Amino acid sequence: MARKNLLAGLVDGADTPQTDIAPAYPMRGASKSMVRSLDELSRQADKFLEGETIVELDPDSIDGSFVVDRLEDDREEFEALKHAIAERGQDTPILVRPHPSASGRYQVVFGHRRVRAARELGAKVKAVVRALDDRTHVIAQGQENSARANLSFIERASFAHRLEALGHDRSVISSSLTADKTAISKMMTVTERISPEVIRSIGPAPSTGRDRWLELSLLAGKADNAGQIGEVLAQPSFGSLTSDERFNALFNALATSRKPVRKAVLQVKDHWQAEDKAVQAQYSNSGKAFALSMRSKNAGRFGKYLADNLDRLYAEFLSAKD
Repeated sequence: MARKNLLAGLVDGADTPQTDIAPAYPMRGASKSMVRSLDELSRQADKFLEGETIVELDPDSIDGSFVVDRLEDDREEFEALKHAIAERGQDTPILVRPHPSASGRYQVVFGHRRVRAARELGAKVKAVVRALDDRTHVIAQGQENSARANLSFIERASFAHRLEALGHDRSVISSSLTADKTAISKMMTVTERISPEVIRSIGPAPSTGRDRWLELSLLAGKADNAGQIGEVLAQPSFGSLTSDERFNALFNALATSRKPVRKAVLQVKDHWQAEDKAVQAQYSNSGKAFALSMRSKNAGRFGKYLADNLDRLYAEFLSAKD
């Protein structure tokens, strides 16, 4: 049976922290104990749409949410989504609300990339239209992202920071991010010590967890490090690094302040992938040091094969060099 008032619990209970939901982003270290099932949150996100009338809207009549939740958009993931929609259509509708200040227009609650894909494909977008106030909007947006978007720690922290700047209290932020007050407090600590400009320069850093960001915030919060932060961000090679490498470049520079900044900046890493995609490798080369890491289905077996054949490979290298 479809629920008649799908968001009633969000509206009525927004003033009290929710106890039946756990944060769904991949926490590490001390926060790992807070994580519950992603499936649980995914089912809850589905209920935002369950039993509602689905309409088709012109994507040009839809504006983005009033609060941004991503620092960067993954182009490859978006292209894959667009290709899937072009091939088989839009499987899941988006959630929108009537625009609060523009008659005849809508505002995305969740489903930004599906709107963008439909716009680029010249197609209508399937949507559920609900009249939501700002508080329920951000709770629904945050919880759907917790279930599906796999936002990084700093993206969640930045989202929390924006919500607080918009005047939402900690109980609403806690419900939106399905995180307890302690977790929200630590997110706010990071965004208070590290400026939004520096966070945007680093980007989402998907492999960097809460504890590392807290450590960086302590370093960035020191007044005598302000100039060094600017020097690292201005390095010509900084923009060519991946987001996690940019984080490490700044962290290493501030953590080794006696060394010149240029020596602390990470090298640009290169990538390789087998044609069957069963092995992916990342490597860096400074001339005196070479680091290689592999992952995916055959990474362990291929790595052992390399290790077992190092003598032969090195002999071939010396022969080719001569």
